[in-house]
Amino acid sequence: MKQLQLQQLSRRCGVLFSRRLFFYLLISLVVSLSLVVVYYGASFAPGLRLSDDSVTEGSDPVFLPLVHSFDLSTVSSPDPYFLNSFPVCDQRFSELIPCMDRNLIYQLKMKLNLSVMEHYERHCPPPNRRYNCLIPPPPGYRIPIRWPQSRDEVWRMNIPHTHLAFDKSDQHWMVVRGDKINFPGGGTHFHTGADKYIAHIAQMLKFPSGNLSKGGNIRTVLDVGCGVASFGAYLLTIDIIAMSLAPNDVHENQIQFALERGIPSTLGVLGTKRLPYPSRSFDLAHCSRCRIDWIQRDGILLLELDRILRPGGYFVYSSPEAYALDEKNQRIWNAMSDLVRKMCWKIASKKNQTVIWVKPLSNGCFSRRDSGVQPPLCSSEDDPDAVWNVAMKACIFPYSKRVNRAKGSELVPWPRRLTAPPPRLEEIGVSSEKYHEDNEIWHWRVIQYWKYLGSEVDNNSFRNVMDMGANLGGFAAALENKDAWVMNVIPVNESSKLKIIYDRGLIGTIHDWCESFSTYPRTYELLHAWFVFSHVELQGCSLEDLLIEMDRILRPHGFVIIRDRPHVVTYVRRYLKALKWDAWSFEFEPGADSLSSGEERVLLARKRLWTDNSASL
Repeated sequence: MKQLQLQQLSRRCGVLFSRRLFFYLLISLVVSLSLVVVYYGASFAPGLRLSDDSVTEGSDPVFLPLVHSFDLSTVSSPDPYFLNSFPVCDQRFSELIPCMDRNLIYQLKMKLNLSVMEHYERHCPPPNRRYNCLIPPPPGYRIPIRWPQSRDEVWRMNIPHTHLAFDKSDQHWMVVRGDKINFPGGGTHFHTGADKYIAHIAQMLKFPSGNLSKGGNIRTVLDVGCGVASFGAYLLTIDIIAMSLAPNDVHENQIQFALERGIPSTLGVLGTKRLPYPSRSFDLAHCSRCRIDWIQRDGILLLELDRILRPGGYFVYSSPEAYALDEKNQRIWNAMSDLVRKMCWKIASKKNQTVIWVKPLSNGCFSRRDSGVQPPLCSSEDDPDAVWNVAMKACIFPYSKRVNRAKGSELVPWPRRLTAPPPRLEEIGVSSEKYHEDNEIWHWRVIQYWKYLGSEVDNNSFRNVMDMGANLGGFAAALENKDAWVMNVIPVNESSKLKIIYDRGLIGTIHDWCESFSTYPRTYELLHAWFVFSHVELQGCSLEDLLIEMDRILRPHGFVIIRDRPHVVTYVRRYLKALKWDAWSFEFEPGADSLSSGEERVLLARKRLWTDNSASL
């Protein structure tokens, strides 16, 4: 009997021991998996990152083994080197702008001067803090309404932010109507409509026929503090293109609305760094109650406008300081008037609530200033066209000998300006013959692109277009007959070419494609990349980072045109499925021309519309 009891007790202990053993093994497994996920978290979830000391500078946590061990020249090797899918970011990142992420500023405890708007400037994440995942569209996202209808209305769910409609209801910025948001064309200063306000400015300047374009002599405009860019929207009707500029501030979605409408615009701020535009880029600058303190820091912000305005360029200023009689506004007006007088600007017209200053055509006024007058002239060693991460200076850039002698920019009126050789071509060592040849080559290249795009596109399929390596702007010029605008991006190491873009009457910016671009997700319908991947590879940066960034700014159903060396194109093609760019694709070998750099291939691909919980639509 006692022996039987001992056997039963032994079995019970064995069962208990087995259960405890299983429990401890299970706990050990969970802990082990947790450690693995924490260590390799960046590869599985966008919110987890590798530790700082496990990532070398310039590398990408998600692709760390790939970047360190994979030689791009061996692209014909088997597929294990390539991912079948990229992780999808959490829905809270659907509007992520990596280099303008205020959460990153808080997390990294950056010590920024808020009084000079440093927190609205670019601050890119270090490699170990990148969200290497695909940005999902917001719930209910629809393919954007096409231009020109989009100027006046967009889908509400594409930008589900309606606070501006209520905050600015008395100014007619935007109105919520059912599943759409409408834009009546109003603004902070022009409640009755931007079109009437534009006509009023032209009348103030006594331009022929009341047309602000002045017979094509005013083509490029900078609209500072643009709101939802209705001013720029209505300038397009008279062949004027504006770079509508605003920060990601309390009206944080204003530029997002502008881009959804199909209006040329970008995120940016007059803070501590120069705007990413060369000297003498704009025929006119505009500020309608833009809430900028123009006299701060010895007038450094107004001097930045002076740098980018052309000889004889205008600054249109509509603000209480221009008309209010109270002591505070009068004090600001007197200080601002004294500053522009020392800058040699003159009042071209002043009426009601608007004043228009005009910049001098030559250096004559500067030589007549008293010795020691502030602001001083800039040093001859300062390059007025150096703009990438260059601090502003409170000084005046005098004109070159050629501009001073010509008393102007010598630019012909639009539309001849688009194809006529700009005078500044000689500054970058390009002859008129090479310039014309470049235009002709891009004309035929674009014809070839559209031949293969064929039935995949309609006449108005593309509105917002980016040329990621624009060179002299030939690609954009070849799209002249398309109802599209092009953001011409010039690499930092070729920054001198951006002045040619603006002298042609086009717009663009400087950028380093090792970093994220300053725009919202889902901005562009077409991305054109001519040897951009090869250049990024030479810089030692991650091609996968570039692909993920392109996906971020590309709209669903949008297209990419990648023209590069064959091994690069083959490499990119293997990621089409992972990127969800496999709605349609086509690859071909283009004909050789004088711009060709050895053997080239062209890849055309279309992005699917997908959500974070479904396949494709």
